[in-house]
Amino acid sequence: MWRGWSTTELAPAYEEHLRDVTFPALREIAGHEGAYVLRRDDGDDVEFVVVTLWASMDAVRAFAGDEHEAAVVPPEARRVLTRFDETVTHYEVRATNQPRG
Repeated sequence: MWRGWSTTELAPAYEEHLRDVTFPALREIAGHEGAYVLRRDDGDDVEFVVVTLWASMDAVRAFAGDEHEAAVVPPEARRVLTRFDETVTHYEVRATNQPRG
């Protein structure tokens, strides 16, 4: 899990970067199991929470490298974010509630 902030003006560019660059790259990594991007508007500030799902910590390391707790924020994303967490937080999924069907 990771958080970053932008402005209402620049937030669409960050979302576009995720869709067009980050997500396609993640799909190529064995063990990547999906991602969620949550957005919360608060006046002119926009907070993003990015949750990526991985099969294992080895899969995380394939994306992030040995420093797997350091946030991977490429220059294109840094240009449209006003601030962001320098580290990520890893959790284990212990329960899920999936809809039927």
